[in-house]
Amino acid sequence: MNIGFAGQSVLIAGAARGIGRGIVEAFAARGAKVFAGDRLGQELEGLPAHRTELDLLDKAQVRAWIAASEAASGRSPDVLVYVAGGVLGQSATPLEDVDEAAWRAVLDVNLTGAFLSAQAVTPGMKQAGKGRIVFIASGAGLRTSLTGIQAYASAKAGEIGLARQLGQELGPFGITVNAVAPGFQRTSPDYERQWQSYSPERQEGMIANTARRRAGTPQDIAHAVMFLASDYADFITGQVISVTGSP
Repeated sequence: MNIGFAGQSVLIAGAARGIGRGIVEAFAARGAKVFAGDRLGQELEGLPAHRTELDLLDKAQVRAWIAASEAASGRSPDVLVYVAGGVLGQSATPLEDVDEAAWRAVLDVNLTGAFLSAQAVTPGMKQAGKGRIVFIASGAGLRTSLTGIQAYASAKAGEIGLARQLGQELGPFGITVNAVAPGFQRTSPDYERQWQSYSPERQEGMIANTARRRAGTPQDIAHAVMFLASDYADFITGQVISVTGSP
């Protein structure tokens, strides 16, 4: 199986760090014209992509980013990957003490941003009669979250539900929508803090309890995303692929 994206326009939302960065590099290596967007503009430096600093929760900025990609590539986006999200520096808090603004902030960056980005690329994909949308969800959306953060588990479950619903809606237009659910990865300051909060015994146990006996990497996630973005996955939509190294 030789997966390539020569000549295709690929948008990665949330590209600056970790999984997003790995996905940008993987698509670029396979010939795609990649457009990388993130609020962390300085951290986009060095990526093999057209780089744009933007707020993915600002509808106007998202639409302007997509319009700029169309002008630069001469075509509508072929692929959108929404990676942005996370816990925004939050930590586990008892339910009765959760601040509503903190709840909404995590929901917005993980779920609302995915909705706005998908909404913005859909008209062009419909016109082209083809498109691929992939959300980076989390194992937290399939079970409970190691973070203990209620909003994070809820938002990631919401992303998976959004992929199912949009897969049903957009399928007749040649557009597939799927989600990839990574396991825990040390790919951001928040997740590194989480890792360091565990005892050495728990860290060792997390690896030992993984069927593949190793930690996941951004490249593991990029490979799953590229498959879903390829022609080989044309009959797969509304699904979630768990990429955790375990059943």
